[in-house]
Amino acid sequence: MDFKHTYPVQLRFSDVDQLGHVNNSVYFSLYDLAKTAYMEAVQKENIDYRHTSLVVANINANFMAPVFFSDKLAIQTSTVHLGHKSFVLYQRAMNTETNEVKCECRTVMVAFDVESQQAIVIPDAWKEAIARFEGKTVEELSAD
Repeated sequence: MDFKHTYPVQLRFSDVDQLGHVNNSVYFSLYDLAKTAYMEAVQKENIDYRHTSLVVANINANFMAPVFFSDKLAIQTSTVHLGHKSFVLYQRAMNTETNEVKCECRTVMVAFDVESQQAIVIPDAWKEAIARFEGKTVEELSAD
């Protein structure tokens, strides 16, 4: 898979549990940081998230190998599917020195109207920006 977005992360002392590796719950914070950076890179123009936003509908992670405090880690992010009201992000945490994938994550993101508190159709401009960033067409990302 070709990732267009890589976000280096810094591990904190408090991220490590008593077994000496990064606690599983920490990965989700790292994925959130990378999601934010990814969306900023995709949507180069200013977006007013006070009215139209994104929410997480589902998140699943597979842990392949432990991450230790001394590891150099980056989160790679890619949109792998565009739906009507949602899209799927695939992310992976990898050691940048060894290229070993430590964990992978799939997240369903839903376009959300802040005022009505309901899911909405993903704006065409968002779909086009995501597809352009990924180097694909909206149709390619929408195919099942």
